[in-house]
Amino acid sequence: MEEIKTEIFTVKNLDCASCAAKIENGLNALAGVDEAVLDFATSTLHVKAKDIPRVLDEVRRIEPEVELEPKSGNRAWHKRDEASGRIKRKRELSILSAASVLFMLQLFFEDWFHKNPLPILEIAIVAAAYLMAGWNVLLGAFKTIRKGTLFDENVLMVIATGGALAIHAYAEAVGVMIFFKVGELLQGVAVSRSRRSIRALLAAKPDKAVIKTPNGYHEVAPESVVVGDLILVKPGEKVPLDGDIVTGNSQLDSSALTGEFVPVTVKPGDSVLAGQINQSGALVVRVTRPFGESSIAKVMDLVENATARKAKTENFITTFARYYTPAVVLIAAAVAFIPPAITGASFQTWIYRALVLLVISCPCALVVSIPLGYFGGIGKASRNGILVKGSNFIDALAAVKMVVFDKTGTLTKGVFNVQEIVNLNGFSKNQLLEFAAAAELQSNHPIATSIIHAYEKNGQELNPAMVFDHTEISGKGVKARYGSHSVMVGNDSLLHVESIDHPKCEFDATVAHIVVDEKYAGFITIGDEIKSDGKKAIKMLRQQGVEHVAMLTGDNTCAAEAVATVLGIDSYYADLLPEDKVSTFEKLTRRWQSQGKIAFVGDGINDAPVLARADVGVAMGALGSDVAVETADVVLMNDSPMKMAESISIAKHTRRIVWQNIILAFVVKGIFILFGAMGMATMWEAVFADMGTALAAVANSTRIIGKIELPDPA
Repeated sequence: MEEIKTEIFTVKNLDCASCAAKIENGLNALAGVDEAVLDFATSTLHVKAKDIPRVLDEVRRIEPEVELEPKSGNRAWHKRDEASGRIKRKRELSILSAASVLFMLQLFFEDWFHKNPLPILEIAIVAAAYLMAGWNVLLGAFKTIRKGTLFDENVLMVIATGGALAIHAYAEAVGVMIFFKVGELLQGVAVSRSRRSIRALLAAKPDKAVIKTPNGYHEVAPESVVVGDLILVKPGEKVPLDGDIVTGNSQLDSSALTGEFVPVTVKPGDSVLAGQINQSGALVVRVTRPFGESSIAKVMDLVENATARKAKTENFITTFARYYTPAVVLIAAAVAFIPPAITGASFQTWIYRALVLLVISCPCALVVSIPLGYFGGIGKASRNGILVKGSNFIDALAAVKMVVFDKTGTLTKGVFNVQEIVNLNGFSKNQLLEFAAAAELQSNHPIATSIIHAYEKNGQELNPAMVFDHTEISGKGVKARYGSHSVMVGNDSLLHVESIDHPKCEFDATVAHIVVDEKYAGFITIGDEIKSDGKKAIKMLRQQGVEHVAMLTGDNTCAAEAVATVLGIDSYYADLLPEDKVSTFEKLTRRWQSQGKIAFVGDGINDAPVLARADVGVAMGALGSDVAVETADVVLMNDSPMKMAESISIAKHTRRIVWQNIILAFVVKGIFILFGAMGMATMWEAVFADMGTALAAVANSTRIIGKIELPDPA
């Protein structure tokens, strides 16, 4: 069986959103194609197919002018594409200028032509102006009809202007064609600028690396650097690859990754990530990951490919446009022939009204502006340290009514410190801490780290050779042998399972019980600090329309209650094992799914099952975490809960602008279809309304990129 391959291509000469939809529909109907998505906003084609060359041939058949290049050459390709587009627009503008001169000449001498009949001269001027203005429209219409597709903007414009010529409305036929082409040029410029603005948000990829060799330092492409190489990062330069600092001290700007502009101080031994900007001192860095696996490469790849997952609104509009245009053509035909046939009115009058309908029927405003709007929202989010993996998750975020948080590392800092040691049954505090540290020695849990650190900071050391038979009990604790003693450290549920008598501990902190040789020895309380912006984040979520905020944690009820009370969380669920988190979340989902979407915010590793189950899985503080990036639908690159509120705000803003464009297009077209049918609008007004609506929608889409300010919840 032939293997399905996945390829991504950059598309050149794609100026028409309707053409993009035709290519996408044609490829998805092709045998052997599993999925094809053509994103007009980024000029990118995503294909999953058995026979890629056949796919490329089909694209050339559908749109011969379109060219494809594998995504690897992306940056240079975009520059060449933009340069080619500028040259093409200048050439068309020159031809249009000449056509406009002839058009003005025909208008100026129109009365003279009528008084002194010179039909051949007038027809020659009109024909020259018409052909100069609309030669590529006529060519496009011919190619469309030859392929068996009867309805696109070129065909409609040829029918409308050709009909105007047939009824001797010469000025309107030429004028509408000229203004249609001027509108297309302006739309092309607007789309190009919008794409450049969006790409500027994603221009954080480093394009050079200074590598250390036996002959000194040399500048190379980041892709050519291998793991273990030493690179030099000078002040003001971007860090080109992930690595560890060998020499140098500096401050790094991580805003390209996290959206936060607070500098991070680094020293030898600290890690650096590709995309950070070195602000002060020179650094020598040992590379730990190849460029393709670096943080910035993963981030940019996710953002650039996010629009392959289209929102329902995009899919609906694409489908709608396929039926809308033929429907308008049928309505226009009915307007042209039915009223005159019934009432005996002038065919010329009603044909003219029908031609007005054809001019206004082009769905460009919808098909162009909506993908630009969604991609603008994704780009805006990425600049703020929020990775949204698809347009569909923009819609999902905008509809979120319930947010469920993990506690440790999400709402709290996840930095544990021993607060109190309570020794019982003849054990001293030092013995209790020693046994606990020994049992936790082979564990990497944050609680284990805090206990070991508390023991070692008094200058004491454990002998690893004395610790053996270490066993982790998921969600409960650990067992081990320390010398001749059996030691158990865990939570309340572990002691119940082991039938160990112990006092009831009600603390606003995590409690670790210690059992030595099946005898209860005491407990240690371990505190975790709540994040400073946690309370503000919860208030902000409510302002964004979130109706319920919940928290899931494996910690004890007292500690969970303390955090929930301070932050103002509506409900909390404590003492949960990983599998309990999933079942609890599913219960919440059943209870709240009729109200709207449900988001879960966790660390992306321990909470992977719940992240996968949520309508929107959000991984927090996932900078450099492969598991988080793979699992979640949305990735918050730093550990601030405020980013969750910000992501919903950006999603709502994006959706608002997308729907403004949809409503604008429908209202304007609806009004002019009605006016055209009633004879209250001319072809001039129709073409201005059509192109004006498209330009307004594109301009409106670029507003997403602007600054989004969250109101102060205080």
